[in-house]
Amino acid sequence: MAALPEDAETTPMEVVGPAAAYGKRASTPAAVAPAEKPAEALTFMSPAAVSYPEPARALTLEECRGNLAGASRVYVKSRFAVCTGLKVTTVWEKQSGAVGTSSYTVYVRGTVPKEADRTMYFDYDVTDFTAVGSTGVSGLKIGLKSDIAADWPAAATPVTSKTLPVTKTWLEMRSNPHYTHSVRYAPGQGSGAGAADVVAAVYQPEVTSTLPAGWVGESPKTGKPFMFAPRWDSASYLRNSTGAGNPANKGGAAFSMIATLEYSSQPGAPEQAVAEHIKQAFANPKATKPLNALKNVPGDTIQEPLHRLFLDQKRLERNRAVAVRECKRYWGANYTDGGKECDEFPFASTYEGSAIEEYDTHVERNNFSVLPIPGDQNGAGGTLLRGFYNANRLIDGPEDGFIVKIN
Repeated sequence: MAALPEDAETTPMEVVGPAAAYGKRASTPAAVAPAEKPAEALTFMSPAAVSYPEPARALTLEECRGNLAGASRVYVKSRFAVCTGLKVTTVWEKQSGAVGTSSYTVYVRGTVPKEADRTMYFDYDVTDFTAVGSTGVSGLKIGLKSDIAADWPAAATPVTSKTLPVTKTWLEMRSNPHYTHSVRYAPGQGSGAGAADVVAAVYQPEVTSTLPAGWVGESPKTGKPFMFAPRWDSASYLRNSTGAGNPANKGGAAFSMIATLEYSSQPGAPEQAVAEHIKQAFANPKATKPLNALKNVPGDTIQEPLHRLFLDQKRLERNRAVAVRECKRYWGANYTDGGKECDEFPFASTYEGSAIEEYDTHVERNNFSVLPIPGDQNGAGGTLLRGFYNANRLIDGPEDGFIVKIN
């Protein structure tokens, strides 16, 4: 069986939090789903009537297979629907040499189907069976198992279903190729400021092939698809924080991967001015205010994500105050004429906001952008941002992150 090298990549590039230090990080980005349009994206709607689209919570085998057909070994449909796969190839050998080959592929889809349920499901599908030449596939044994390779805090204890491990012959697996494994951490086992109650883990699928007697080669052989980085929380500032009367199910689950906030700069988009401002900050930061010849605004790459600021309201207010100060500095005290407001990027609700240099002396000064824009569009952008935070379970601090994309 063709085995992965010892230094094979194990961890998607987009993983954040403690699981990001597990194994070897991928050099190729994950395949991602195209953005959905914000609901009621009409210019005459009030900012409060705009809503950010709810993330996908279902992922079919066909979607997984189709999106892993290229170079990516991970597909991220949302923070609640992720999949990976592993093709297992066996070279069948006798003492005289190779006489045949066979292969099969295991796809593993991780989903959180319900927002108010802490249970994660991992669907294993064994597919694409092929055999060429002389082989012993009828006697080949295929094993599926999973391992919680690490969790934080280490004392946290998961509850898992008994569907794995499973071992079947090639023929049995081809007849019964689907298995669902569930994982859940109860609330009250986590850590984090602001009663976030965060539990992070590494969920590692494993696939084993065991040769029947009479064939030459090392056996059994084990391959590992990319790991998943599940996370559970019961943060007081996110949805289902009380469990709706069921404290044993409060909070929620998500995959700890960088989320992507999508803004539209297209005509008619309620947040168009916000999106155009961010686009300029990314494309030509030196032309934005405040002036800084070394400005390099973060937030558009996985390597420089933004981090949500919620718990330190004084710092958030300071971010806004610094932004307003700069708007007045460059456009005068009357910059609000005509209903304009001071838009800032990175957002005031991030640790990278405009006051960051007052809290971290090592960062570049004036590494942000401000611009007076119409108040209704600024409000729509803020409404979408808050919806994005809540829908994607973005927690406060460096253990989570997101980027912004403009279409």
